[in-house]
Amino acid sequence: MQKWRATRRLLLNSYSSKSRFDHPRSNPISDHSTTISRSSSGFESWTSRILHYRHFATAMIQRNPSFSTLNSNDINHFKGILGDKNVIEDEDTLLSANTDWMRKYKGSSKLLLQPRTTQEVSEVLKYCNSRRLAVVPQGGNTGVVGGSVPVFDEVIINVGSMKQVISLDKVSGVLVCEAGCILENLVSFLDNQGFIMPLDLGAKGSCQIGGNVSTNAGGLRLVRYGSLHGTVLGIEAVLANGDVLDMLGTLRKDNTGYDLKHLFIGSEGSLGIVTKVSILTPPKLSSVNLAFLACKDYSSCQKLLFEAKRRLGEILSAFEFLDNESLNLALNHLEGVRNPLPPAMHNFYVLIETTGSDETYDKEKLEAFLLRSMEVGLISDGVIAQDINQASSFWRIREGVPEALMKAGAIYKYDLSLPVETMYNLVEEMRTKLGNSAKVIGFGHLGDGNLHLNISTPQYDDAILAQIEPFVYEWTSKQRGSISAEHGLGLMKANKIFYSKSHETVQLMASIKKLMDPNGILNPYKVLPHSI
Repeated sequence: MQKWRATRRLLLNSYSSKSRFDHPRSNPISDHSTTISRSSSGFESWTSRILHYRHFATAMIQRNPSFSTLNSNDINHFKGILGDKNVIEDEDTLLSANTDWMRKYKGSSKLLLQPRTTQEVSEVLKYCNSRRLAVVPQGGNTGVVGGSVPVFDEVIINVGSMKQVISLDKVSGVLVCEAGCILENLVSFLDNQGFIMPLDLGAKGSCQIGGNVSTNAGGLRLVRYGSLHGTVLGIEAVLANGDVLDMLGTLRKDNTGYDLKHLFIGSEGSLGIVTKVSILTPPKLSSVNLAFLACKDYSSCQKLLFEAKRRLGEILSAFEFLDNESLNLALNHLEGVRNPLPPAMHNFYVLIETTGSDETYDKEKLEAFLLRSMEVGLISDGVIAQDINQASSFWRIREGVPEALMKAGAIYKYDLSLPVETMYNLVEEMRTKLGNSAKVIGFGHLGDGNLHLNISTPQYDDAILAQIEPFVYEWTSKQRGSISAEHGLGLMKANKIFYSKSHETVQLMASIKKLMDPNGILNPYKVLPHSI
């Protein structure tokens, strides 16, 4: 209490005009489904130090015998559509495209295609469908469940060359762009126009909007702006047979029949390849504040969230939490990271961000909320960023935890939606279950009930995995939670879908898949259980 009051005159200052969204993050990795910037300096140096990894791609899976094998005639046909330079057979390039960033999933594709237009995507898919050549759509290749890399020899279709901003309506704030636009580039473009993306991910430097939509990426702003099911107004997608679906509407209201765009949001490229997106972008607001807070227990974090929603209301834009194991990892493995609340280590930490249009009002409202929370014992200590550099250092801790985990050794990652009141119980139960054989870390988007459960070990161990799975999925199912909050199912969780969805629901999904992709060439072995 005294410490907070003694320091608040120095530290309770907002950083206004420029928000953290304008400032490039230094960390390449996020906990989200789009999780690494491959262009980031140092990526190869630190991943090369991760000696203990393994590939899970073909375990317990057989290649679909109905799929054809690529031949020289196919390659020549693709060159006729795309030109020689956009048909890639280079081994080094293919090695990267075949492998996910965690080095956990690795395919054996012999061909990478880089279409530049929707028409080219259409022609490629039409041919692949006629030949029964399986394909895997790929954007920034930043997922964590094996959804964006081949399982076997599927042809990789990367839409990264389709990166044009088509239009921005400055009255409505509707942006229309191609699927290959990198999220960070869209953020920069919109910033210059006085708008922001409703989606914010740590890997925005490499993830692409088409992949974001296809995985229904969540991220840090969901508590304020909702999911992509709400902000995406329209899409253009190419079906397996090459048909182009033009659903690129820009209207907030359109009740003419079934809203089919939602089939493609979160279906991970299994129903069609998204080629264009229209998305509602909010206006950029001038006042942003970020508080880094300490709490004595998880119950205090819950109560703080409830109070923040009530008392900060319209200006609350992010509510993130991490436990002390998460902060310890960041301090020990991330260069330049410091404890914002020295010298003590607390049990839990919360980041609260507010975004508004009145700097004085917003700052006073946040200060009053924090002081009241301190007085009633919800907060043990805390600080508000004085400027954008301090704010970035706070976010670096929260968003750097996945990078720290990678540097620490092998990781078992789980992305779960759970009731907020019981969410952290799973972390505690896993610690009891695993004892000293592993470190169990819990952090995530508390504002929308999304736990990122990470289990860190020196190396991958089947005995440890057997203790984790299916326990984590069974526990989540008993809570009526979701085994995938925002990462998708991909290959990793395709056979686990029944923990979150009924057999009748999954069967209907399979029927939709069969209708839209009768030959099953689009991202096979992903999303739906292999038994179906």
